[in-house]
Amino acid sequence: MVAGLALAADPIEAQSRRIEPAEVRCQSVLGVGVDTDRIYCDVLVGNEIADGIIVVIPSHRGAATVTFTLHARHTYSEDDVARGRGYIEYLASIAVATTETVLARPVVLAEFRTEADLVDRVSGGAGPGGVKAVAPVGGEGIRITVPEGVTEISIVGLELQVQRVDGRELFSAPGRPIAVISDVQVEYRAR
Repeated sequence: MVAGLALAADPIEAQSRRIEPAEVRCQSVLGVGVDTDRIYCDVLVGNEIADGIIVVIPSHRGAATVTFTLHARHTYSEDDVARGRGYIEYLASIAVATTETVLARPVVLAEFRTEADLVDRVSGGAGPGGVKAVAPVGGEGIRITVPEGVTEISIVGLELQVQRVDGRELFSAPGRPIAVISDVQVEYRAR
């Protein structure tokens, strides 16, 4: 009898769970993808929660889940590729936090060799076809559990390591864009 009650509760709980695009407050919108129509938002290095991308979590019972895709941020140069100097490896690390705690420290590792490695091109630039030189490359699906009572989280850049043909660089200055996110979704049980 107890097992029957547990099974009957699952469909009701599943029906009360919602999955929807999240409200995202992005300080620096990179633009809209030409192929995907996704909005790409720059992840900036920051020292405070307010420096990050704010994701609003609707009022929820129990834990909520936020998902997004974390991409490396690449500046495409046809000339570099043609000269055999197009290879770049990116390792970007970010923090996802509330005002009180860090929930996760995701990373994305991506390599660029040719234009085929770009996830999408971003409209609104001066390049051929009106695309920007900056584009997302690679992609890591990120899933964050958000505790009950939390109404927003912040996605803040920590550092970017870049390996080029001619050397390695590290970027961690506040305000610098180091990665890109897209497709931010929230799953929650409505109050």
